[in-house]
Amino acid sequence: MPSVLITGCSSGIGLALAQAFNTAGYEVWATARKAEDVQRLSETGFNARQLDVNDQATLAQLADELAQRGHGLDVLVNNAGYGAMGPLLDGGVEAMQRQFETNVFALVGVTRALFPALRRNKGLVVNIGSVSGVLVTPFAGAYCASKAAVHALSDALRLELAPMGIRVMEVQPGAIATQFADNAQTQAEQVLAADSPWWPLREQIHARARASQDHPTSAANFAQGLLAAVHKQPTPALVRLGNGSRALPLMARWLPRMLLDTVLKKRFGLSRPL
Repeated sequence: MPSVLITGCSSGIGLALAQAFNTAGYEVWATARKAEDVQRLSETGFNARQLDVNDQATLAQLADELAQRGHGLDVLVNNAGYGAMGPLLDGGVEAMQRQFETNVFALVGVTRALFPALRRNKGLVVNIGSVSGVLVTPFAGAYCASKAAVHALSDALRLELAPMGIRVMEVQPGAIATQFADNAQTQAEQVLAADSPWWPLREQIHARARASQDHPTSAANFAQGLLAAVHKQPTPALVRLGNGSRALPLMARWLPRMLLDTVLKKRFGLSRPL
């Protein structure tokens, strides 16, 4: 039976992926940060484990557990992450550090910890990026930067792991029906204060936080698309799934920079002096 380990399975994409891989006959290791989510996943029938992807000690314990069971890992899905929203200068360096710790540094940490298990089975690493790493928008700078970093790291890992027989695939979702927008709006509210120069644009900032729910693709459909990509031969280096996942990168590639800036400034209320 092939095995898959998925981070961030409490809801949304991670939970949908766990269900899809389970239905496809995989042994599913589903991880989540909160104990109550782990309990629920366990009751569903997954090999549920509590994991904060930023906790190196817990990561090492999980890797040891896989090693002690005497089998490797066929698929690793680096899905855990969140969206830091709000003006870059309001969030500052601390907000960016937190964003990169979870969305970028943890991706490398998890992959490194599970490298022996992946190498044993000549497995596949699936990194969940975002079209936001391609089409950068205002009020999501830290998040967009973190996903652009995921893209660069995926390219580097794909080349570096090839001699070991480990494949790497990056997935760039578009709009997917999850709790991402609710969490992103909470992040924006924590950053934005009444004394911010951007306070008059708070509605536009909230709109950016909710953008992932504009005509979203269901998480279940996204999961089926990703599962199909995992089974493709040869393994695709980049997969785009969900509403907007193809159109937005095309805009970023082909629209003149000045025109794209004009569109984005108008969309988010940045065409007028503050």
